[in-house]
Amino acid sequence: MRPHDRSPSEKLFWPVLWAVGLHAVLFAFLFVSFARTPDLPPSRPVIKATLYQLQSQSQATTQTNQKIAGEAAKTSAPRYETEQLEQKKVEQERLAALAKNAAQAQTDAAARAAQARKDAEQKAAQAQKKAQVSKEEQAKKAAEKLKQAEVAKLKAAEDAKKKAAEDAKKKAADAAKQKATEEAKKKAAAEATKKKAADDAKNKAETEKKKRATDEAAKQRKAQEAARKAVEDKKAGALAELLSEDTQYQQTVADTVGPDTSGNLDDLIIRLVSEQWVRPPSARNGMAVTVVIEMLPDGTITNASVTQSSGDPAFDASAVAAVRNVGRIREMQQLDSKTFNALYRSRRAVFKPEDLSL
Repeated sequence: MRPHDRSPSEKLFWPVLWAVGLHAVLFAFLFVSFARTPDLPPSRPVIKATLYQLQSQSQATTQTNQKIAGEAAKTSAPRYETEQLEQKKVEQERLAALAKNAAQAQTDAAARAAQARKDAEQKAAQAQKKAQVSKEEQAKKAAEKLKQAEVAKLKAAEDAKKKAAEDAKKKAADAAKQKATEEAKKKAAAEATKKKAADDAKNKAETEKKKRATDEAAKQRKAQEAARKAVEDKKAGALAELLSEDTQYQQTVADTVGPDTSGNLDDLIIRLVSEQWVRPPSARNGMAVTVVIEMLPDGTITNASVTQSSGDPAFDASAVAAVRNVGRIREMQQLDSKTFNALYRSRRAVFKPEDLSL
């Protein structure tokens, strides 16, 4: 066992033993010294006084004094013996006191050693208990750390599981959103295609409608032209019939007013009525209204009425108002009554947005 591994009681054992042994050797030397002290002559009073004064000195001084006292005792034998006995008694008492003190010191040292051993044992027990408590605390802390590590591991696993679930949910939401976006794009494309087809169909229908309207207007114009031509042919036929009934009269009219009088009066009526005609906003190409003009021989217009409507009341009313606003055509006075009655007493006029014809 190494010195620093000894207990406190073991450390104090050898010093106490050495102290006790030293005291024993010292007592032995004292006894030997006392036994070998030579006989001295009786001391003188001065020497006696000196002996009493030196009793409180050290051991060496005491031995010297004892020798001096022995010398003094030889000079005074009776007193010397008495003093010698007293001194032996004192010495014995002192040695007894020293022995008692040494024993007490040994006892105290043993008690201290026992107390030190007890303290050491208590300290060792406390240290062992503390070590045991520390070991238990360390074990407890290790168990707590292990438990915390397990809890942290479980929490990490739970967090990872939760994160995986959230990631899966987010991924599913993104996929659903992307799918919805794709569906919306497809639906928008289908709607655009459908709308384009509808627009194309509508444009085609409008084109066809416009074409039909154009064709219808062309047909109406052709029909109007045919009707106008028929009227003109009829008028020319009636005039030819009228003139053929009285060749002399026809010649007279031709000689009087000239062969172009009728055509000039028609142009005059067209110009005058056109100046008074205000076409309404509803007028469209292809429309036509037939108005009968009634006049007196002096050229005064007495009436204007619609015999064939255009289908637009505003357009028909504008044509009637134009005829009535002319009021009087004085050039009619150059015609004789027969020609006037045959051609201009009741004259029909056809009004069109782009043209006016008689």
